[in-house]
Amino acid sequence: MPFPAPDLRLIAVDMDGTLLDGDGRIPDALWPLLDRLHERGIRFAPASGRQLATLQRAFADHLDHMVFIAENGAYVVEGGVEISSDAMDAAFTRSLVRRVRALTGRDLGVVVCGKRSAYIERAGDAFHAEADKYYARLEVVPDLLKVDDQILKVAIFDFDDSAATAPALDDLRATHQVVVSGAHWIDVMNLGVNKGAALQRLQAATGISRDQTAVFGDYLNDLEMMDAAALSFAMANAHPLVAERARYAAPSNLDHGVITTIDKLLDGLPEEAVSAP
Repeated sequence: MPFPAPDLRLIAVDMDGTLLDGDGRIPDALWPLLDRLHERGIRFAPASGRQLATLQRAFADHLDHMVFIAENGAYVVEGGVEISSDAMDAAFTRSLVRRVRALTGRDLGVVVCGKRSAYIERAGDAFHAEADKYYARLEVVPDLLKVDDQILKVAIFDFDDSAATAPALDDLRATHQVVVSGAHWIDVMNLGVNKGAALQRLQAATGISRDQTAVFGDYLNDLEMMDAAALSFAMANAHPLVAERARYAAPSNLDHGVITTIDKLLDGLPEEAVSAP
């Protein structure tokens, strides 16, 4: 019996822990696969918490054929054209910057993430170097309160422990998402911003159904994406909750599981060739 993907039209893939290998790089085998997907009219969409410009830099040779789900779903762009976005209220963004500035006793940095660029006001120090790792388009400005851009996310960097700073922002959870996204990072976004909601907006804009969609993920910010596709794959290295939510399992990112599984889908191998978790 062939695997049930006769009309695959969209594949959304998380980056870290999913597509990227153990060295944080895109496997070379992806590039010919992208050409194969394009020939078949199948959209490929990296879905990440990363900045749009950072994703575009990673896929610089395939921009015309790519869809990007950036900033954890707050910004979706195809071929340079915006599909959807979820910008934060400017007054709230300014009040949040002031609030973080007022937190004493902790060494904190703030990245205001806009559509055109990311912005910081600390230059030439360890925080600047850390932010530069994640934002391909990064501007140093004299005052974050005067940034003129549509803001998608505010990222707060704590040199010690982000989990220790997050409780100071707990009251914001009534109106916004406050997510500890790493050992040193906290992300603040609008409520309802996630990769799954972004994927649904992309499906609506392109006329692609849930049954025509495959997704791959490994961590908690991929949970909603699992619900937006009939062909949902948790990586072998996935968080247990992601494995529970997904319909199928794929080999780990260390074994290039995204690429090998897509090859199986395109080749129409027997369903037994792809295991269920």
